[in-house]
Amino acid sequence: MTASRMFVTLTLIAATLAVSACGRKSALDTPYEAAVEARKEAERNKEPLPPEPEKPDTDKPFILDRLI
Repeated sequence: MTASRMFVTLTLIAATLAVSACGRKSALDTPYEAAVEARKEAERNKEPLPPEPEKPDTDKPFILDRLI
């Protein structure tokens, strides 16, 4: 391997590692929870409030849930 090829390979590996470390390690927010949080944040910042989110019905099973 030439020096330039090795440099490119190491750069690609470093970029891959840097991108893979991005993100948030926690549970996902449901759309309802995200809307409630956005409403609270707008209230704290004294901004116009978004419409109040509707509470979702019961959790309906999805056809692929059995695979998980």
